[in-house]
Amino acid sequence: MKKTKIKLIFGLAIFLVVFFTGVNILASYFTIKKTTEESIAVHNIETAKSIAASMDIDLYKKFLENPVKGKEYRAIHKYFNDARDKTGALHLYSLAIDNPRISKVMIAGMPMAKNVEIGMVCTVPEKQVKQAYYGKTFYTGIINDPVYGQYLTVGAPIIDNKEEIIGFLAIDISTEALNHIGDNVIKNNLYMLIFNGLFVVVLLFSFFIIEKWYQRELKKEVGETEVTYQSEFRSLISSVQSLRHDFSNHIQVIHGLLKLGNHEQALEYLTYLFKEVHAIENINLNVNNPGLSVLMETKKLTAENHMVEIEFDISDDSFSKIKSTDLIKILSNLVDNAIEATIELPEPDRRIKVACNVSNSQYIFEVTNTGLVMNEKVIENVFERGFSTKKEKAGKIRGQGLFIVKEIVKRYDGHIKFHVTDREIVVTCNIPKP
Repeated sequence: MKKTKIKLIFGLAIFLVVFFTGVNILASYFTIKKTTEESIAVHNIETAKSIAASMDIDLYKKFLENPVKGKEYRAIHKYFNDARDKTGALHLYSLAIDNPRISKVMIAGMPMAKNVEIGMVCTVPEKQVKQAYYGKTFYTGIINDPVYGQYLTVGAPIIDNKEEIIGFLAIDISTEALNHIGDNVIKNNLYMLIFNGLFVVVLLFSFFIIEKWYQRELKKEVGETEVTYQSEFRSLISSVQSLRHDFSNHIQVIHGLLKLGNHEQALEYLTYLFKEVHAIENINLNVNNPGLSVLMETKKLTAENHMVEIEFDISDDSFSKIKSTDLIKILSNLVDNAIEATIELPEPDRRIKVACNVSNSQYIFEVTNTGLVMNEKVIENVFERGFSTKKEKAGKIRGQGLFIVKEIVKRYDGHIKFHVTDREIVVTCNIPKP
């Protein structure tokens, strides 16, 4: 299912890239083509104005008086052909426009002029004819002519010395240059398409790498948290089992005393048990962090089960700047180590103090316990992974607790200190508040 979703996302991303790049190419193509058409048209309108201004107006007016292929026609025709060759125009000719709908070719400077009759209707569209009829220059879009092919036409008025319009000079421009524009646009945008495609592939690849890394880190985090809570749960079960075993022994003693008729001794024994149970009932700690509260209560129960005197000094703070899972890992490992070290001593000497304090700039977690004297080598290696002074036990990995604590503290840019005196072992973690 997950692979199908990944393929779907990947395919959709590729489709969107291709689609939007295609739209971009088409938009670029039509925009550039339109701009180029306008640029070519404006340039050739100026050319048409120049040619119209330089022609022999009197000779052309004489031709218009008698529009036949005589000497006036041939002279103007030669002038138009020379101008066409110099400008590189496809066709160059004069138009007569006496109505707003159609125009007529009068003299054509073009290779096939012999086939162009005087007064032949021209291909200039009605919209542009109307512009010319009202004395304005014009340019057309691309005209698809079945005889002469594709071209666009521009026109400028022919004005006599009385400032009257006596006709229009029109130029047909080949669309060959325009046809190359599409190829150039597609070619230029092809690189963009390839770049965008590669960019999306790299982006998706990076996304999947980050997603996998996140999942791996999340799995690792959940795994470590699960191990911590399983350890605490096993510790709690062990404490409950021990209490159950002790309770069974106490019942047997009371039963035996009553059976023997030692009622006063039985009452004294029950009074002692009542005080002990009352002490266990008062384990509740005033801790503002729920996870920390449960952990401390569990550790107190475990400590008392091992006949260890444990004391707590916890500030009224939620310790919210540290993730609860990290807080549990730090204190769980420190207290577990303290209990294991303390139970190696005689019962009267077993003491632990857990302090969780807050200042303006940092959290201070400190666990102090009585324990056996350590040599310098042990102190130097105490934070190394796998290093332990405890005896190996089947199914239990040693030497991870303080290493885990050190790594977590380092992640918060804090520091950890291990201090040993003749009678006590003190581990202090200072974690700056963000």
